[in-house]
Amino acid sequence: MPAPQIDYVELPSVTAHELTRAFYSKAFGWVFADYGPDYAATEGGTVHVGLNGQADDSLSAPLPVVRVDDVEPALEAVIAAGGLISRAIFAFPGGRRFHFIDPSGSELAVWQTVGADPDNGDQSAV
Repeated sequence: MPAPQIDYVELPSVTAHELTRAFYSKAFGWVFADYGPDYAATEGGTVHVGLNGQADDSLSAPLPVVRVDDVEPALEAVIAAGGLISRAIFAFPGGRRFHFIDPSGSELAVWQTVGADPDNGDQSAV
């Protein structure tokens, strides 16, 4: 797998999930896969976009997501570099991830695939 890099950006869409989904489809021709009634993600391309309409889980700002081979060593490296863990490692369909706050206050996430081929670009259900 290549070096860790941002390959996913999650956008909050709580207040207008379907309108936001329709907007990006119309404006850019993006095709979304639905992962329940309030989460959708683009398919294909180098960087995928997720729309998080989950009121109890969505952030107020975009969430860049860094892909790695293994979240445990990445978690240790983030802590050693001075990052603050804002959400411990958790599983979701297709992977595992954690969230952290960098020194400037930006929140990012780190994820790894589980049950998918990480070399073919499969990012199902981030």
